[in-house]
Amino acid sequence: MKSICTGWWAGLLLLAILCVPTAVQASHVRAGEITTRRISNTSLTYEITLTTYYDILTGGPAADAAKTALFCFGDGSRLEVPRQEPIRKINSATTINIYRTIHTYSGPGTYSISGLIRNRNNMTRNINGGDSQKVNFFVTTTISAIPILGLNSTPVLLNPPVDSARIGQKYCHNPAAYDADGDSLAYRIATPQQSNSELNEDPNACQSFPVTRYQLPQLVVPPGKTENGVSGATFTVNAKTGDVCWDAPVEAGQYNYAFIIEEWRNGVLIGEITRDVQVVVVDGPNRRPLLDPIADVCAEAGTLITQNIRATDPDGNSIVILGYGGPFNLTADRIAYSPPLLPPAFATITPDASRGLPSPATTTFRWQTNCGQLRQEPYLINIKATDIPNNRPPTPLSSYQSFQIQLIGPKPQNLTAQAVSPATGGSRAIRLNWSAYTCLPPIQSGSKDTPKMLIYRKEGCNNPEPNPCQTGILPGYTLVDTVAIGTTTYTDASSTLRRGVSYSYRIVAQYPLPTGGQSVVSLQACVSLPQTAPVLSQVTVDSTDGALGARRGVITVRWTRPLGLNAGDGGGPYQYRLLRAEGVNGTSFSPVAAINTTLGPGVVDTVFVDRGSATQPLTTSSKDYRYRLDFYTTVNGQLTLLEGSEPASSVRLAALGGVNQITLNWQTNTPWSNEGQPHAIFRSRRGQAGPFNQIAVVNVQAPGTVNYVDTGADLVASDGNTSGTLSADSSYCYRVQTVGRYIDVSQFARTGTIRNFSPIQCAAPGDTTRPCLPALTLDLLNCAALAPTAFCNQTSFANKLTWSYPATAGGKACDARISKYNIYYARYQGDSLRLVATVAAPTLTFLHQNLTSVAGCYYVTAVSLRGIESLASNSVCKDICPNYALPNTFTPNGDGKNDVFVALACPSFVERVGFVVYNRWGAKVYESAGPVLSWDGRSSSGGVLPGGVYFYEARVVYGGLVRGGPVQVLKGSVLLIRDAQAMR
Repeated sequence: MKSICTGWWAGLLLLAILCVPTAVQASHVRAGEITTRRISNTSLTYEITLTTYYDILTGGPAADAAKTALFCFGDGSRLEVPRQEPIRKINSATTINIYRTIHTYSGPGTYSISGLIRNRNNMTRNINGGDSQKVNFFVTTTISAIPILGLNSTPVLLNPPVDSARIGQKYCHNPAAYDADGDSLAYRIATPQQSNSELNEDPNACQSFPVTRYQLPQLVVPPGKTENGVSGATFTVNAKTGDVCWDAPVEAGQYNYAFIIEEWRNGVLIGEITRDVQVVVVDGPNRRPLLDPIADVCAEAGTLITQNIRATDPDGNSIVILGYGGPFNLTADRIAYSPPLLPPAFATITPDASRGLPSPATTTFRWQTNCGQLRQEPYLINIKATDIPNNRPPTPLSSYQSFQIQLIGPKPQNLTAQAVSPATGGSRAIRLNWSAYTCLPPIQSGSKDTPKMLIYRKEGCNNPEPNPCQTGILPGYTLVDTVAIGTTTYTDASSTLRRGVSYSYRIVAQYPLPTGGQSVVSLQACVSLPQTAPVLSQVTVDSTDGALGARRGVITVRWTRPLGLNAGDGGGPYQYRLLRAEGVNGTSFSPVAAINTTLGPGVVDTVFVDRGSATQPLTTSSKDYRYRLDFYTTVNGQLTLLEGSEPASSVRLAALGGVNQITLNWQTNTPWSNEGQPHAIFRSRRGQAGPFNQIAVVNVQAPGTVNYVDTGADLVASDGNTSGTLSADSSYCYRVQTVGRYIDVSQFARTGTIRNFSPIQCAAPGDTTRPCLPALTLDLLNCAALAPTAFCNQTSFANKLTWSYPATAGGKACDARISKYNIYYARYQGDSLRLVATVAAPTLTFLHQNLTSVAGCYYVTAVSLRGIESLASNSVCKDICPNYALPNTFTPNGDGKNDVFVALACPSFVERVGFVVYNRWGAKVYESAGPVLSWDGRSSSGGVLPGGVYFYEARVVYGGLVRGGPVQVLKGSVLLIRDAQAMR
């Protein structure tokens, strides 16, 4: 065999020389792929294109004779498709041949479309030992023909799959894949395929298997080293960018490989393209040019994007620089797409470097973007630099640099926020206004989604502005509402708005997927509602009942006067009404006091000492109290409620004795924040009478219950050192002083730092050793052994639990003095388990009855005679045995037999069924959702559907262990039979 070196590559692509071996038989196909696009909104009609690349250097006549290609459509049909004329060249050795047809699928489904051409070109080293002309060319593309995907297209591949490489140098190829729908793309290596037969009439012609004696290119000979020599040769694909790299070839020759491009939408794989690529490896002195790194770009739509491109050639050769990607709107052979891939304007590289520039070659990528080009996925731009060797026959070599352009929606402009007064619309409302948003991407045909404006709110206005490239809302904001994109005003009248609090608002534009995403967030608009309500500023326990002989507890409540009153709020006389509820989270408020006031200067009207009453004393030792203050004005001679304060509770304190220690925990429920503040702990070694010494300071970092373990140390020496071991024979008493402040600056300015005392709580150290853990078992279901009718018509279920209590654990004896066992249960896995039953010892079983499902999780704890509960046993969960099946025929003819399409006998544990029916043309004719499927053969609008075959998809949600699942998707067809009488 001898090699022949070709001349220059022609046209806009580049000038290059390919070295290919001579062949003794006709050979022609180098590479190719299949792409599709749906072209009808009313039917599943697709334009299907097989793009192939032919060797005309050694197989010109055979390539000319390949006037048809066999298409297999994946639905049992096939067609000999003629080649489009005229044939176009991409260089002097290769033509691009296109075979295109239209095909309509009878119903929704997943279809694998294949294209077959009889012979590959010869002497491909890693196929059939080099005798590749005896192997046919076969590629496949898989599509999801589903109406909800709209006019979906597969990606188009804009960089030709024919390359050259040099021994010892790293070679890379990028397909420059562009998805016009904005779907996500992923890449993986595949094996080239061939058909079982080359005859159209042969039923095996549409079946494929790996090409004969295939090896990855780097495995054809003993692998050499990578270009930098640090490891063995590699062949990889970047799953995100699509860069396929062989680092590095060892021997000259012709090689083929394949990779798959996956198309994803909303986390679902909706299609795959297989690209078959050919690379010719040569030996020689030429070295590939080098491209400077190109940074990724993030820019708002409407921006002119420019990126400098610089390439140098180590041999001093001239360099061709070309760009590939959707924004260029150019096919693999550099012809403009019509219709265009995306709205113009299109990207360019200037000056034109398609015929070569002296090294170092410098050009500029330019793209004037617009809102019609917005999409969630970034645009991938591939820059290819190819040298033009000064002396022939050295083969031109190429290098690639890829960079991404993330085009984002500009921020909404001129957002303002204004408190709405009672005279103009309400006492708790904020009105937002902003400029009309006009930057919108195109909406995919058939999409039901529309652009929206998202409105967010956050307490406080001290937050930084986002990074210019950050889209969507900032952390800490809560979605208030969603409005149409054309809206320019909104009134927030949420019941959660609080007077005297500053609120930050931001808005974000959201576009329909898959071409959508979210815009940059707007600047914040900050506003405070006028403080027409009093603000509670203290709820402190002055006295604990039982301490120092006190018969009842005493709590002092303080507040600030209301501000921002205007004529519309009513006038004096005014009145405060203090209300009280039991419990830190109490909501059953009862009147405590009514305090008349004129709000005049010098009037003391912002404090009340609550002593309870003789019949209802405050038992602060065992109860917690929560207060609310309502403010009344006089309107038309009547006291009228204007506004109420946010409730605030007293401090709840608990003390639990342990071995040589006492654990304290406390909590509050207040409109002010107690986080980030030092709480003081006081202890008395002489009971409730005191004296109380401060022993510690706890800096509270997070909301919720606060804990402190006292082992006897006194960490605050300023009032005397009372350190000493805690005795099991003594009782110790404690008070805690919490420290808090309002987050809102204006509120804090009125109230300052807020300090509250807890009641006094006492405890003694003691033996708190926990019982050992029980071992739990549950009567689980064996779904494989159950008959489908096992739970037929059953609506109430029971689970039997059995457990054991160990004698020893970890080499130590377990406390045998067990009084009872607590059973905890959660209906769904992941939910918090709650106490559902208690069983007295020594019983070790429990039957959990009257359940709506057998699904659920359990654990058991043991409780000692001292009242100490063990930790949870092992958790055991039980799941269902789902059962649901559908018939394939029904006869809605009114004879009372099989008139309704329903599930077959005994569906089990079904919560709901989503059901969609399509006719044979793929149009949706019926849809329902509910706990029971019952279709009477009519359309969603009530019309009688004719007899025939219909396709359905049923999404069955079972009431299993996982909330909202599991989900079973049933797809199939049903024959609807009715006579002519039934149609009338």
